[in-house]
This record gives sequence, C-alpha cells and structure tokens, in this order.
Amino acid sequence: MGFADEQRAATARTWNAAVGHRFVEELWSGRLDDHVLARYLAQDALFLDRFVALLGAAVASADRTPPRMAIARQLGLVAGDEDDYFGRALTRLGATAPVDPLPPTRGFLELMDEARSSGSYAEALTVLLVAEWLYLDWASRPEPSPRDWLHAEWIDLHRGSAFTAWVELLRTETDRVAADADHATRERMATLFARAVDLELAFFDAAYGD
Repeated sequence: MGFADEQRAATARTWNAAVGHRFVEELWSGRLDDHVLARYLAQDALFLDRFVALLGAAVASADRTPPRMAIARQLGLVAGDEDDYFGRALTRLGATAPVDPLPPTRGFLELMDEARSSGSYAEALTVLLVAEWLYLDWASRPEPSPRDWLHAEWIDLHRGSAFTAWVELLRTETDRVAADADHATRERMATLFARAVDLELAFFDAAYGD
C-alpha cells in the first residue's frame, strides 16, 4: 500500500462521511436546494485564486519535467472551465456578490497558503491530492446525471477519464515523493492530509448553515 492509500485508510471515517454527505446525495438526485448550492458555490469560488496559486507552486517545485508539465496543463483547465462554471452558476442563483469566508473555507485557504508558502513539492501535492481525489470519489457514481446543468456540470467537472488521470498522477507523485522523504516530511504530509479531509467534511456541513 502506497502513502496515499495509507492516508486515505487512516482518514476513512471522515472521508466516507464527506463522500456520502447529504449535499452529495441531494446534488446527484437533483433535489439540492438552490439556497444550499448558492451558499456552497459562493464559498467554493473563494478557493479558486488560492488553488491556482497552489498549482503554480507545485509547478515551480516539481523535481521532474513530466509531472511539472501535467500540473501546468491542469492549472490552465482550472482557470478556464471551472471559472466559467462559477460565473454562470452564481449568476443563475443570484449569488454574485462577494461573500466572507466561513470557518471551513478560512481553514482550507490557510492550509493552501501554508502548503504554497512552504516551497515544498511534497506539501503542495498532499493538499492538491485530497482536494481532487475526494471530489473524484463522490463524483464517480454509476448513476444517471441529474437533468439540471447546474448540478450535472459540477459533477462532470470532477469525473471522467481526464480528471481520473489527473488524480492518478497526483497519487503516483505523492507516493513517489513520500517514499523518498525523511520521517519529518512524511509526518508533515500525513498531518496535512488529515487536516484537508476534516475540512472537506466541514465544508459540506457549512453549506447548510447553522
């Protein structure tokens, strides 16, 4: 078992709670309330700038050319397709005004900033891996897509052969880097992985308010 699978197993309870969250169930069934989705997407949109910066840090700190190029290509996709979805979705939902970050959003922004400012490829990979892998997990159900593009496109952004290959690259690179890392670095990676999984679950919870 590689490092990535070890960390997923170690966080299985929280991971599974996020993947099977009420938000995910209602999104897939098309029953998700617009108010909940608006709250969720308005918060998620706050991640885009920091996420692009974190991808940029991974590009800069990568120690091999092939993964550097793959991460750079993904950076372009995030800045294009995902940013376009946010604009259309938030306009339809009437949620275009800037919002303040909720506690889980602040926590994830801080986590991404920590990983980026560390200059560590290992740390950047770890945070990226959780953010992308957990979403691939909940978006890869063998079920018909919901009819509304608002729900279906959010699912489609996080599944399919290209996104699966992207997550597999992150897993492979995380395993490779962890295998060569010293004990302190591996411990730091494990800590970041667990924090990211905790925040993913809290982020879904926060979509429903207090």
